[in-house]
Amino acid sequence: MSDAPPFDLAAAHRWFSAGCFNRVWMLLEKPDRTQDECERMISLAHASLAHWRERTDCTARNLSIGYWQLSRVYAVLNQAENARHYGELCLTASAGEAPFFLGYAHEALARAGQITGNLAAVQSHLTEARRCAALVTDAEERAALEVDLAQIERQNTSAAR
Repeated sequence: MSDAPPFDLAAAHRWFSAGCFNRVWMLLEKPDRTQDECERMISLAHASLAHWRERTDCTARNLSIGYWQLSRVYAVLNQAENARHYGELCLTASAGEAPFFLGYAHEALARAGQITGNLAAVQSHLTEARRCAALVTDAEERAALEVDLAQIERQNTSAAR
């Protein structure tokens, strides 16, 4: 008896890595998630990254994106330690990547710092993320990063009042 699955395993990893990632986005954008949907969102984000890790074409960039999504999920759910942990993994994976990805690693760590009220960490990572954003040559990518950074800055301003 063969240990080989009765399907194309590489195709399955491609399908699940992207499919789970996209389902997480749908849940992140949902304004009134149930507790079950929050738990599902965590599971799907981990599943997406797990399937990416099994792909032969997995790069540091793919890991950066997966870690970033996990950090965002945990930040949205106010789980600061997990948000920070995956933000740090994102930063490590992004070290040799383009400024867009490095900027988002700092964005993730700024959000994690925001949950705990660590304003020094928030400001430090926002400064680094802004520096990276200025180096992003693709206008759409730069705009997306700047929108997310502005959101963090607005939340910081509101919290400081």
